[in-house]
Formats: sequence, structure tokens, C-alpha cells
Amino acid sequence: MKTILITDDDVNIGNMLEEVLSREGYRVRRAYSGTEALLALSADRPDLVLLDLMLPGLNGEEVLPHLRGIPVIVVSARASTDDKVEMLLGGASDYITKPFDIKELTARIAVRLRERESLAGQEGERLAFDDILMEIDTRTVTVQGEEVRLTRTEFAILRLLMANPGQVVTKSILTERISQDTPDGVENSLKVHISNLRRKLRERSGRDYIEAVWGIGFKMRQDSL
Repeated sequence: MKTILITDDDVNIGNMLEEVLSREGYRVRRAYSGTEALLALSADRPDLVLLDLMLPGLNGEEVLPHLRGIPVIVVSARASTDDKVEMLLGGASDYITKPFDIKELTARIAVRLRERESLAGQEGERLAFDDILMEIDTRTVTVQGEEVRLTRTEFAILRLLMANPGQVVTKSILTERISQDTPDGVENSLKVHISNLRRKLRERSGRDYIEAVWGIGFKMRQDSL
């Protein structure tokens, strides 16, 4: 059973999250301040942390550096692009603003946990899908044995999609991920990056590996297997 640490001083939000996540089959632990979160980490490291930024004692920005190696989803009322970029560059895996849709949050949690499991299970930090091979350490991608040169942002998108084969990754998750690499991490930019990525992969094999799921996001095409 996966353990999720909810770090939020809002008791009502924490109670709601604990109820929902418990129903989803997660073991839930609570921390109401940054200091309490660090104490919880010293006792038992969770599989994922939901982290508010405006906490008593140590704030979320001060707690984040202590969470290296653990997927962290920032859940905050601070909605500016600068805040999101700062947290993502600071080590957060994801960022969602309050008020949030609980279905979207649980989907993001599932994606982050699957991504962690997938990457942890890849010998030599390697991902494979059909005839695409991605070497994480060297940041190289080959299709049918031929290298495909990708930008940093295209590599990040493909890595996220390949780590979740057959699963739809929402546009909002992808957009926030590419905001680590581009100053214009908006939906129009995402469309451009996806289009360029699909073209580069298709040029090597004549096949389209990425499928658009209308109104939701993108996924790797299972019918190419």
C-alpha cells in the first residue's frame, strides 16, 4: 500500500483529502506544519507528498529541499506562473492550485506514482516503448536504432508519456512539466512541442507513436505495439 503524506494546516482540506485518498486505497499520514512534516519524514518516508506552501513554522519552500527523491505535488492557493516555475525548478514533481478538482488531483497522484515505479524499475535508467529506446542518463532517444535529436522540452514530454504507457497524461500536467524548460509553458506552446516531437519520431519510422485524446491530453499509441 502506497503512503501519502498530506502537509496542510487547513484541517478541512486535509480531512477531505484523507477521506478521498483512503477510499482510493492509499495509506494517509498528516502533517500540519513544515516542522511536523520533517519529523514525519524522519520516522517513515512516504511514497508521495502533498505539500502546501503557506505553512506555520517552516513554509513549503523551506520543506521542499528536504524531500529529494520523493515525488512532491504542491497544492497551493498561489497561482502565479512564477510560483509554479520556482517550485518545479526547486524539485517539485507537480503543482496544482486551490481550489482544485479532486479527480484531477487523484489522477496526478496516480501518474506521479506510476512514473516513479516505472523509472525505478528501469535497469540503467532506460525506458522503452515499441521500437523507441530512451536512455535517461545520456538523454538520448533512438527509433529503430537511429538517434532522434530532441530538445530538452521534447525529451521531457516523451519521457513522461513513455513512463505512463497506455495512460492519458493531461494537458495541464504536460504544460506544467514543460514550464520547467520554456518561459511560455502554455497550451499553445504544448501543441507546438507535441507536433515537433511527433514529426521527429515519424521521420524515423513512418509511424505516429503519440495519440491525442480530444479535450484531455496525450498518450502513447497502443495500436503501434
